Amino acid sequence: MTDHLPPTLGLERDGLVALLALNRAEKRNALDDRTILGLAAFFRNLPDGVRAVVIHGCGDHFCAGLDLGEVTGETDLFKGILHSRMWHEAFRAIQFAAVPVFTVLHGAVVGGGFELAAASHIRVAETSAYFALPEGQRGIFLGGGGSMRIPRLIGVPMVQDLMLTGRTLSAEEGHRMGAAQYLVPVGEGRAKAVELAHKAAGNARMTNYAVLQALPHIAESSPEAGLFTESLMAAVAEATPEAQERLRAFLEKRARKITPG
Repeated sequence: MTDHLPPTLGLERDGLVALLALNRAEKRNALDDRTILGLAAFFRNLPDGVRAVVIHGCGDHFCAGLDLGEVTGETDLFKGILHSRMWHEAFRAIQFAAVPVFTVLHGAVVGGGFELAAASHIRVAETSAYFALPEGQRGIFLGGGGSMRIPRLIGVPMVQDLMLTGRTLSAEEGHRMGAAQYLVPVGEGRAKAVELAHKAAGNARMTNYAVLQALPHIAESSPEAGLFTESLMAAVAEATPEAQERLRAFLEKRARKITPG
């Protein structure tokens, strides 16, 4: 499974769940080109049998963002555009992956690390996590899709605050604002993310695919176009043999009931 991965990424399997590790602890898991290309390759060619992915960081931090060594030196505007587009392609492969993607956030979730987390579907933050967008203080701008994805999580005014003032959000603040859906104690993020990933992996594959692929587009469509797309996706999902079996199980009281908590 690891033949096509660079040494900056590690991979484990837990049944239907793949655990993908950012493996540059000495650099606070800063993202260099080979890591970005490795992420893109992994999500375009998921190992057989994987139904969900958990991304986590080795060491004390999730990801401190772009490895600035990748963009220093002689300026070349065209190369700069291509470099950003490379990140866009990699993170789009995560956002529109064939399976749900979970991220475990601890320590630094900064710059490109925040952009990576925003491309995932479910974010589990430990109380040690902190969120920042220091591009404003570095003389650069978001280049990994963060200007599109992060405002949809925490709002344009907060993104402006982070970039203009260098403000840092604590795990609690980030969770409250929508940067993460779950907040857990230090050291419990990976276990929580794996637990959630196994739940998602047990869903009908077509339903998961609809949630990942159709829902984002429906949410951004005009009302009529969105509702029409919803009708098509609902009909496709319920027509699958797996869905029909699950519906029969519910009607015959063989399925787990929904309970609080």
